Amino acid sequence: MSVPGVLSFTQQGWEQVLVKAKRALVYLDAACAESLHWGCGSSRLLEAVGGPACHVREFERDAVGGGAEQPKALFVLSGLLKGRTVEILRDIICRSHFQYCVVVSAVSHAVHLTANHVPAAAAAELEGQQPVFEQLEEKLCEWMGNLNYTAEVLYVPLLLAPAATHIALTPAFATLFPLLPQDVHLLNNARPDKRRLGSLGEVDATVLPPELLLQIRCLVSGLSSLCEHLGVREECFAVGPFSRVIAADLANYAPAKTRRKTAPGRASLVFVDRTLDLTGAVGHHGDNLVEKIISVLPQLPGHTNDVMVNMVDLTALHAEEENHSVVAPGCLAQSNDTSAKALWEALLNTRHKEAAMEVQRHLVEAASRENLPIKMSMGRVTPGQLTSYIQLFKNNIKALVNHCGLLQLGLATVQTLKHPQTAKWDNFLAFERLLLQSIGESSMAIVFNQLLPMIKPSTQRTNDDYNPEELLILLIYIYSVTGEFTVDKDLGEAEEKVKKALAQAFCEESKLSPLLQKITGCDSAINLTFPKSKIAVDELFASLRDIAGARNLMKQFKSVYVPGTHTHQASYKPLLKQVVEEIFNPEKPDPVDIEHMSSGLTDLLKTGFSMFMKVSRPHPSDHPLLILFVVGGITVSEAKMVKDLVASLKPGAQCVCLLLQVIVLSTRLLRPLNIPELLFATDRLHPDLGF
Repeated sequence: MSVPGVLSFTQQGWEQVLVKAKRALVYLDAACAESLHWGCGSSRLLEAVGGPACHVREFERDAVGGGAEQPKALFVLSGLLKGRTVEILRDIICRSHFQYCVVVSAVSHAVHLTANHVPAAAAAELEGQQPVFEQLEEKLCEWMGNLNYTAEVLYVPLLLAPAATHIALTPAFATLFPLLPQDVHLLNNARPDKRRLGSLGEVDATVLPPELLLQIRCLVSGLSSLCEHLGVREECFAVGPFSRVIAADLANYAPAKTRRKTAPGRASLVFVDRTLDLTGAVGHHGDNLVEKIISVLPQLPGHTNDVMVNMVDLTALHAEEENHSVVAPGCLAQSNDTSAKALWEALLNTRHKEAAMEVQRHLVEAASRENLPIKMSMGRVTPGQLTSYIQLFKNNIKALVNHCGLLQLGLATVQTLKHPQTAKWDNFLAFERLLLQSIGESSMAIVFNQLLPMIKPSTQRTNDDYNPEELLILLIYIYSVTGEFTVDKDLGEAEEKVKKALAQAFCEESKLSPLLQKITGCDSAINLTFPKSKIAVDELFASLRDIAGARNLMKQFKSVYVPGTHTHQASYKPLLKQVVEEIFNPEKPDPVDIEHMSSGLTDLLKTGFSMFMKVSRPHPSDHPLLILFVVGGITVSEAKMVKDLVASLKPGAQCVCLLLQVIVLSTRLLRPLNIPELLFATDRLHPDLGF
């Protein structure tokens, strides 16, 4: 079974959509646009639409409708066709002149039945029928104003955005994040008449809010379609309480159970909770250029995994900031440019220094092919040197068009190397290394005392100092890598000093960032008093304690900290690395923290008999295909680590974490600031599904 089958899953899905696009006015929502962006590229959609004008629009309430010369519409939507989504559909169609409407949903009809509260037994009797889609087709004709017009509603699993050959992401689930211990309190408050939950270990599908369960079911439906495309019967495993809920739902998802009966291949699908190890998500250990690009360049609007590359240097405009918005931004995804795609893969899989040299090599070769007057220089690769190569293409339209993708990656590299945050990356790394040594040699109180002078109000900060968001990143690192610790008098006092200093720093911010607004509950710095700030900081530290205790339920994966010895310094050992090493342990012991989720009576009997007889329990290394799904996001460095580790531990193994021989699936690519944003999201338990 070839790994490219996972990439083809996305491309085949889009081919089903594109055949409906000819001469259509196309409306896309953000998640589907991101899947297209990484899987096929927007140019492929424009080719399929045809015609001289741009016929692609964002699906939103204020979207412009179709005129009399635009009789056909195609809507490509990532969510359920229900509630607000249907209202927006109606509003757009009613103000248009459509005679033919096609609606593509990335959510299967089976999930639509669940969303409409159709009992499982009744849903089973509807096999082959699609009443929800048929009812919507009737409504579409009604809104178009003539029941004889044509309407189609169909399901296409546009789940993935394949960022590389070894890693794919799920844009529609970018905000899906594992629960924390504090969420148990909220769950208990929502069910006062039921048995109270003691810990996250007791959480299952029966206690979760219906919106969250439905979001999980939408993800499960897409993953089931992926497994169908791969032709595999998957065994589901989980590391962590939230992953257990997702894995159990997939294991027992009725359409998946039917599909597995005839699947020719076998696979292991292992879900892992991001919250068990936030150290790697906020840390700066990864010596990877792409990770730095993603962390320092602004996010591409509407996207969760790509960035904006300033293209002004390739125009006649001056480089002043007011001109930056005049020229459309570049980006990292170059799905239709073979040369740029090869460079992108190289950047993902090499260290920072080698990656910069690879950018230089590609630019030099491209310039040589175009007979541009290149001047080679020896020594370290510098931003100025790369800029000089890029400038060669500026006044040569043919060369610029031929190598547009490569130039975007080149400019992304230059802008990252010159960015002040890149210089700060080394400061973060130095503090993290110091912290790792301090944990083993001194108490947590001393660690907090080292942090205290780094907390400064905005009036006293220089560019080298940490702002409030960066201090949060350091605190998350401290609590996650340390794990649960006992609070003595010294630690309590040191922690209290840090809390007061942080509360004061929040108060003295001239403008509150969106994250600080979320944390403090104030939309303006003027309204943030010290008492309000102190309450917010106390709640913040309660969340940090939850992070420290996230691995309490683990038996084997209890720590990511490796104490120093006489010959080795203390270090951080990623939980993901521990999981992969355990999966490929040649002795194949029964997994302790990698829990198998049964999909029926046969699995239960097998698990039960293994307690008394020599019946081997299901193990994630049993099958030729391994799929890792990190719930809550993954960094570029972590994806590369998994890929390299699998190759070294079991040559030829395929790991579907969407990466070359290793395929790693995750909800999103992470930059350090994403973690506090996800941790303090107010809708984690109640995601907005549009109704």
